[in-house]
Amino acid sequence: MGEEQKLSGPDLSEGVALSELPDGKMMLGHAGGEAVLLARRGEEIFAVGATCTHYSGPLSEGLLVDGTVRCPWHHACFDLRTGAPLRAPALNPIPCYEVMRQRERARVGRRLPEPKRPASPDGAPERIVILGAGAAGHCAAETLHREGFRGQLVLIGADADLPVDRPNLSKDYLAGTAPEEWLPLRPREFFNEHGIELVLGARALSVETARKQVILEGGRTYGYDKLLLATGADPVKLDLPGGDLPHVHYLRTLGHSRAIIAAAGMARRAVVIGSSFIGLEVAASLRARNLEVHVVGPDAVPLAKVMGPELGAFIRKVHEEHGVSFHLGTRPRAIDEKSVTLDNGERVPAELVVVGVGVRPEVSLAEKAGLSVDRGVLVDEYLQTSVAGVFAAGDIARWPDRHSGERIRVEHWVVAERQGQTAARNMLGMREKFDAVPFFWSAHYDVGINYVGHASAWDRIEIEGSFDEHNAAVRFIAGEKTLALATIYRDQESLQFERQLELRGVSVTQV
Repeated sequence: MGEEQKLSGPDLSEGVALSELPDGKMMLGHAGGEAVLLARRGEEIFAVGATCTHYSGPLSEGLLVDGTVRCPWHHACFDLRTGAPLRAPALNPIPCYEVMRQRERARVGRRLPEPKRPASPDGAPERIVILGAGAAGHCAAETLHREGFRGQLVLIGADADLPVDRPNLSKDYLAGTAPEEWLPLRPREFFNEHGIELVLGARALSVETARKQVILEGGRTYGYDKLLLATGADPVKLDLPGGDLPHVHYLRTLGHSRAIIAAAGMARRAVVIGSSFIGLEVAASLRARNLEVHVVGPDAVPLAKVMGPELGAFIRKVHEEHGVSFHLGTRPRAIDEKSVTLDNGERVPAELVVVGVGVRPEVSLAEKAGLSVDRGVLVDEYLQTSVAGVFAAGDIARWPDRHSGERIRVEHWVVAERQGQTAARNMLGMREKFDAVPFFWSAHYDVGINYVGHASAWDRIEIEGSFDEHNAAVRFIAGEKTLALATIYRDQESLQFERQLELRGVSVTQV
């Protein structure tokens, strides 16, 4: 969660000389008591709100790309002409302001009303069903409404809770620094007001593509003209003695996070099984609640397979400095009411166990429906499955990524949201290729890491800067190409690399 940006810079309502705003540059100022960003592209001058609507990131420190501005924190993207959120994770628009040119000066005037919702696209389907109310499904529903869809729109979620900001289930909310009221992406009234039928706590039994209908458990049936599968992933469960004891928890939903918080209130010691991002974020959150925390993982260095050994070792050091104990190169053998026994014979006391050893994509519906499935639901560059009119997005979708040249499946929140946006537009016939660069962020106490690109393997790693000074860039390189970049508080560099990958096309290997 961010704070409101304090007013700074010139009073743009008084005007500034155009010579102070070169082409391709931005200027932070204020007008009418609000922070305003002035941007120039050629002879066009734009004035928009200076604060990202996601976590209140400072757009003046972001990046101008054509007629858009990108947030430095989590790479949300806004249209400078309309303020519309073009790319997640931002869901709300930024305000736009009137700009008046007077000779060689530009002055910011009144705040403009939001543009009217467009007319329903020609040839739009009458009925759209979205299965899955997580990042991809929710973002698809919002995008359909924003693009003018006026037919029947049904969003079906297996979870009984409203769609929530899932990254915070392992971060601020679990740590006790964010209230639960902050988690829902939208209040229930939003869906009613925007013509979205929200069906929660309902699991789909089957998808009949020949008859174009979805059948839920209990017998309810929804017909569709276009269908989006966004069923996400389920946590991998441990198969070992004691794995089903009541103090053993997994984390995927708001209900899971609530249960861990309740259990943490009655525990002094916790074992986190899994040294992944989720596992380490849970460890940090439990330390914030003053629990003794032990992390168990099979790798010698946590996160080394994703972040490389050097950055992985630094993240371990950060956690150790905050009191976390690591048991690496080992796995749990058994769990009892008071401890976890490892396969090296060590016994670690714990009243709370949280398991984070990965997830599996929920592809059973797709398989039963006869869709092509191979380590995920196979989709084309438009996110359409092997059955016309049926799309897939989020954790289940395996798509041809032009940036890496591979067919990949990625379990990142922002990727899922952006796929939901693209799938929505394509269900309306817009033929938009999904070519967004994969991006995610992770937070470990006061260390924030942004990761851009996709590197399943690399030849070498180049490190610039200092991890200890929280100012570093890590490049993952194969041959002569930098496939991915991880940064610590180098937001502008992260944005610039994202743009470089967008401009660097590659042919996709059909795997």
